[in-house]
Parts: sequence; C-alpha cells; structure tokens
Amino acid sequence: MDELTHLDETGSARMVDVGAKAPSDRQAVAEAVVVLSESTRAALFEGSLPKGDATAVARVAAIQAAKRTAELIPLCHPLALSSVTVDIEEVDVGARLVVTVRTTDRTGVEMEALTGASIGALTIYDMVKGIERGAEIGPVRLLRKSGGSSGEWER
Repeated sequence: MDELTHLDETGSARMVDVGAKAPSDRQAVAEAVVVLSESTRAALFEGSLPKGDATAVARVAAIQAAKRTAELIPLCHPLALSSVTVDIEEVDVGARLVVTVRTTDRTGVEMEALTGASIGALTIYDMVKGIERGAEIGPVRLLRKSGGSSGEWER
C-alpha cells in the first residue's frame, strides 16, 4: 500500500467509499492477553471472583463491542456481522481472548475483531481490579484476516 486510504488529497480525514466494491465473505481473528497473578488467574477460571463470572461477562462485552465498532471508531463502516465468537482460555500469564468476526460485506472486519478483543480484555480487568490492580493488557493484535481484494493475511 502506497497511500493512506483514510486521507483525501489534502490530508483531511475521510471515510473510504466502498460503494463500488462487491460484497465478499470476510473474516478476522484478533487476540488480547490479560496478564494476571497466579492467584487471580485461578480465581478467574474457577469462577470465584467477588464480581462473579468474569469470562461470561467478558464474552458478552466482546460481542457487543464488535457489533458497535462503527460507533466507537470514527471512520469505520457500519457492518452487518454474520457472527462473533469469543474464546477465553487460561494461559501461563493469565487469560487469552480470541475473537473471530465474520461478515459478507464490502469491507473487512479487522477493526471489529480488534475492538471485541480489546473490550473483552478491559472487561476482565474491570472484573479483577478489586483483587489485582496491577493486571496488564497486551498484546492486542490481529492474528489473521481473509476476504476482499487483499485476500489472506496471517501473523
């Protein structure tokens, strides 16, 4: 890519015109890691946090965030999402969220997957902050995407 598509010829921000593009099946997968102490990680996955079942709340938050991405990120197009799945797994450093978003549309769903993963991770932080304020979030990153004229991409 030689140009920034969200800037016009004068350098002003613009929403890209995707009207001439044909809809295609698109998918994006993003992850977010929440770094936790061993005891907080155990409480999270045992379901014994004072605020309740954080993984269930984070899963719903991630889905809701993916659906509302265009309201949060100014130049994103509103998309009709086909599906949003959220997997939360225990890892050595804490919790790993993997958000997969699908659509058949004129533009990709990378931002929806990244927004879902970010908000899911922030929700876990909110649910554990009473017992561990030092929890960390990151990395948050795109793992892969498919569809559209740019085709497949994988980290």
